[in-house]
Amino acid sequence: MDTSVNNDLITRPDSILGRVITSAKLRDAVKGIKRIKRSHRQIRTENVFRRTLVLVGLAMVVLVFGIMITLIVQSVPAIKALGAGFLWGKGWDPVRDSYGALPFLTGTLLTSFLALAISIPFSFAVAIFLGEYYPKGWLSDLLKNTVELIAAVPSVIYGFWGLAVLVPIVRSFSNLMGVASVGYGIFTSSLILAVMIIPYAASLGRSMIQMVPSNLKEGAYALGATRWEVIRSVILPYTRSGLFAGILLSLGRALGETMAVTMVIGNTALMPKNIFSTGNTMASVIANELGEADKRVYNAALIELGLVLFLVTVVINLIGKKVITRFTN
Repeated sequence: MDTSVNNDLITRPDSILGRVITSAKLRDAVKGIKRIKRSHRQIRTENVFRRTLVLVGLAMVVLVFGIMITLIVQSVPAIKALGAGFLWGKGWDPVRDSYGALPFLTGTLLTSFLALAISIPFSFAVAIFLGEYYPKGWLSDLLKNTVELIAAVPSVIYGFWGLAVLVPIVRSFSNLMGVASVGYGIFTSSLILAVMIIPYAASLGRSMIQMVPSNLKEGAYALGATRWEVIRSVILPYTRSGLFAGILLSLGRALGETMAVTMVIGNTALMPKNIFSTGNTMASVIANELGEADKRVYNAALIELGLVLFLVTVVINLIGKKVITRFTN
């Protein structure tokens, strides 16, 4: 049969094969249109999602600057009345309208950094134990849940525990060392803060240790390294930026803690003579006295303390970011 006749039979619309071919082309065209519509819809969704993320990020920046501007505006009466001497003034006397932030700034830094020094060994020990030795199993699950529970306990509960347990212990310990103490003070606050900030560095450190590539550790074991040598020479150098980030997160938590510290620090506006002395932090003095600040300068001085605490936190975080970047590089 002539091939031209066959082609005519196939391509004729009223033929069976022609109808099949035509319907197939229509289906392909419809699928192509659907793909185009779907791709356009995906592009629009992606653009909306990206713009939403940008708006959320900008909102966070605006929020931070809004907080700082609010603190500055509300602190203007104290800034005009007290000047720069507010930062290194040692006296705090609302009756005479004499205010100095140095005792509270010293108490804040002492309690925070002392708590950090106490907590770091425990945080790293928990992180290494859960990340390297026992990453799975009932013991690992029990310890992880316990660490998470420590972070979830309200700070006022830690304050009550400190009053009932730590204050008598610190009083007896300081008396044995020949230092007169009532049990309240910088050291007691640091102990409570150390317990409270352990979960932050421990959890982040555990996650970083579990992310160490197995081929690095296996290569070290193949060369004859012991478990301790692998941890010291492979895991810790590889995760040092993450570990330092956990320390920085813990320090930020310690700087802003209020209730637990207020209950055990002694709340005195005096420069601490030693770590067993009573004192105060910027957060605790604001919590104690803001409700009774009946003078304009008094109220503004407390808000200026909040501004100083905000700036101290920002500076410490910026320094920490620089250190993390240097470690990472």
